[in-house]
Order: sequence, then C-alpha cells, then structure tokens
Amino acid sequence: MDQLEVGRDILVDGYNVIKRDASFQSLGAKNLAAARQLLMDRLVNKYRHTPHQVIIVFDGDGTSEQTVQDRRVRIIYSRTGETADSVIARLVTTARAAEREVEIYSDDLEVQQSVARQGGSARSTGQLTRHLNAAPSGLARLSHHRQQVRRQYSLDPRQKYDHDDYEYQPSPTRGRKKKKTSRHK
Repeated sequence: MDQLEVGRDILVDGYNVIKRDASFQSLGAKNLAAARQLLMDRLVNKYRHTPHQVIIVFDGDGTSEQTVQDRRVRIIYSRTGETADSVIARLVTTARAAEREVEIYSDDLEVQQSVARQGGSARSTGQLTRHLNAAPSGLARLSHHRQQVRRQYSLDPRQKYDHDDYEYQPSPTRGRKKKKTSRHK
C-alpha cells in the first residue's frame, strides 16, 4: 500500500533569500517587487505537485499584517514594528501546536534554534536556493544514468582517447545511397 506524502508548512524568510542569493540580489536592486515575484514563481514551480503549504514572509510597513494567496503560495507582510522573524516564530508555534510538520528557510540563527527546539526543521536560505535551482529529479536521474553509461563504456568526456587506436566503422546504412529505380523502361 502506497503511503501518501503528508504535507508540511514550508516557511520562507523572503528578504533573507532576496538579499543573499545572487540571482535575486541583482533583480532586487533594480526592482524589489520583481524579485519578490520571481521568488514566489520559483516556489510555486518547485512545490506545485506537493501537498505542502508554502508561506513566504516579508517585513511589511502596514498598520496590520497583510496576507495574499497567489496560486499555492501564501504571502504575509508583517505589520509595522513586527519583523518577519517574529511572524515566522508565531506561525511555527501555531503549526506545531496543530501537530503539523514545519520546515523553515531563514538565515537568522535565533529563528532556526527556536524552530529546532519545537521539533521543526530549520535550513538556510542557501539550501533553499540550491533546492530551487536543482534540476527536476527525473532529469537529474537521467543525467546521472548517462554519466554512468559513459564511464562504463569509456565514453567519459573528461578522458583523453587515443584516436589512432580507433578505427571508424560506418553503420551499414550510413554512406549508402539508395538506387533509384525507374518505372519507365
């Protein structure tokens, strides 16, 4: 019997990611809204076929906390005077009280330690961006298989081959021209 994967809450400190990853930094320096959208798009693409709930938290400046749902990602902007870190800590406490698994991506050590104490999984934003930039698992398996076959049959592109010892044998169909048959004799 197949076990269904249980969804977990994946919490992301949005500005940590944007400020620390080169691909987001350059865009964020020009257009912060576009960097936020790129992060959201990448998270949607990575987690769209999973049961996980993805929540990105940003430091906000409104009088109250703002929440937006876009596709499968919930975006939260903290209110003025409240940090994204404190929103993440509150969300972790709520999720763990409801016995949901929690995974956070933040570079703040206090947040990571707090999550770990509550039984959640804490990772750095670098780990998230590596995860987001990784090839899909099927493509990664195919690439790994091809590398193994190349090594097994001495086709490793990193190796140098002595081409003088290799004699090219064309396949039977290569190099032959079909004879034209004439219907009119």
